Amino acid sequence: MIDTLDVGERTTRVAVMNYASTVKVEFPLRTYFDKASMKEAISHIEPLSAGTMTGLAIQTAVDEVFTEEMGTRPATFNIPKVVIVVTDGRPQDQVQDVAASARTAGIEIYAVGVDRADMQSLRIMASEPLDEHVFYVETYGVIEKLTSKFRETFCAVDMCAPGRHECDQICVSNNGSYVCDCYEGYTLNPDKKTCSAMDMCAPGRHDCAQVCLSNDGSYSCDCYEGYTLNPDKKTCSAVDVCAPGRHDCEQVCVRDDLFYTCDCYQGYTLNPDKKTCSRTEVCAPGTHDCEQVCVSNGGSYTCDCYEGFTLNPDEKTCSRAITSSLVTTEESCKCEAIAALQDSVTSRLEALSTKLDEVSEKLQAYQGRQQVV
Repeated sequence: MIDTLDVGERTTRVAVMNYASTVKVEFPLRTYFDKASMKEAISHIEPLSAGTMTGLAIQTAVDEVFTEEMGTRPATFNIPKVVIVVTDGRPQDQVQDVAASARTAGIEIYAVGVDRADMQSLRIMASEPLDEHVFYVETYGVIEKLTSKFRETFCAVDMCAPGRHECDQICVSNNGSYVCDCYEGYTLNPDKKTCSAMDMCAPGRHDCAQVCLSNDGSYSCDCYEGYTLNPDKKTCSAVDVCAPGRHDCEQVCVRDDLFYTCDCYQGYTLNPDKKTCSRTEVCAPGTHDCEQVCVSNGGSYTCDCYEGFTLNPDEKTCSRAITSSLVTTEESCKCEAIAALQDSVTSRLEALSTKLDEVSEKLQAYQGRQQVV
């Protein structure tokens, strides 16, 4: 807005006020008379706390800013006094009477509403005619597009009135003449009249972290494969490539930065397609650590031993079994036939022992009779 004004001590003087629940005069009319210093000071302005005391702000302008002590030129000079109120809220005080008093004092009031501003309040405070003094914009970023309207206050002829210019989009009055401008996202063509959508994805024109997608004067951000857009719609984060639905592994997904590989559960082996799995022959040579016998058991295995050997506590190696009878106890538990045979042999041995005892007794008796004879 300052760029459109002929700023100077003998031309247009500018003051800036900042208000919320309180009012602060950032600088009065007497402080700056060149655009560079003025814009530098504005760049350091910080918003005040919450609140919208618009009536208090207008009253402060009347009482403290539009005074000769603060830089207002004498009334005899007939210099127009203009207030441009920019607000995005609803006044929290009585603005109607204060605005009316300011207008009566010869101050012309423009009211600019931004975003959720209350339009009725803007109409109450603005000067007549309202259609030339009340404006609304969606964001603060496009307020500059209204500068031609404010410039009309200081120009004898409005060169930007409908039918007086050839601008495709925006006409800006400029010291009895005009220049053309374009909406945000467009650039002025060499004819200085028409506009074309600019490449918003050109270097330095966007704030996308990875991918910029141009879209008719605006843009949106996207991310490289393996990344997802963060809630700020600008930056990206690496995705979990092993999250459900993001991979095609049948059993196990192993993440490796932005990529993944597939693996299988124990007892399975990865197929040549590197995705699916097949059950492994766990007792195949070289796939187990059993010393003697490997017993496959649904994807796993157990170890066993040959006949005459027993499994050691490590459940892998075997030791020769120790027998205490003709037939081992272990074998007798396994086979009733062997147990019956053992009983039969024992009975025969006992009978044979009895017969041997009888023979021995008869032999002794026979020897006794020979001695007597």
